[in-house]
Amino acid sequence: MLALFSDVHSNRLALEAVLDDLEERGISRVYCLGNLVGYGPDPNGVIDLLRVRTIPSILGNYDEGVGWETGDCGCFYPDEEARCIGEASYAFTVAEVTSERKAYLRSLPHELHAELAGKRVHLVHGSPRRINEYLLRDRDERTFLRLAEAETDDVLCFGHTHDPWFRSYGGRLFVNVGSVGRPKDGDPRAAHVVLSSSPGAPIEVEIRRITYEVEAAAQAVLAAGLPPALADALRRGH
Repeated sequence: MLALFSDVHSNRLALEAVLDDLEERGISRVYCLGNLVGYGPDPNGVIDLLRVRTIPSILGNYDEGVGWETGDCGCFYPDEEARCIGEASYAFTVAEVTSERKAYLRSLPHELHAELAGKRVHLVHGSPRRINEYLLRDRDERTFLRLAEAETDDVLCFGHTHDPWFRSYGGRLFVNVGSVGRPKDGDPRAAHVVLSSSPGAPIEVEIRRITYEVEAAAQAVLAAGLPPALADALRRGH
């Protein structure tokens, strides 16, 4: 089995709950698909936990913006209110993450490849084309068919949209692993995905939701001085 998660976004409580679940199930092959930091109160704690557990991680758009201090997280803002909240989150995260941990973020690769029962699995954050591309479940089929044609692995796994789903296009399996620390599908529980297979058999996808102390995480957001809207987003799962 292969466990995949993404978009922890500085929510250590949610990450701990997911890792505890994986440990209880005896799943040791685990990958993080980026966006360790941003929006939450404990970016350093999340980075440290992933490093202590030696979980391979890839670079997300927020990690890139913080690691290189670009002044921009590469995020999409639908309106001015969202932009103000996002800019406050970015400023907090850049100030909070230590220089040594920023160097760690800069060291993360843009993609990784794994193998499961003889099948190749391609891991990216947004898409193979752009680190911050939104591969939403309702994107037009042509987008996925183009990606399938260019893809050389059997499975393409990604995050960034904070909404887990999976579907096959052009003979390739597409898997969005959702978000551990900031779900946007109306379910506040932490999300991750487990892939399983055997030689000659198709890959099975399990989307798992893990209950954790959401209110404690929301209170930590407020205690850190982050915008209250970010705490409300955790409570609502959106």
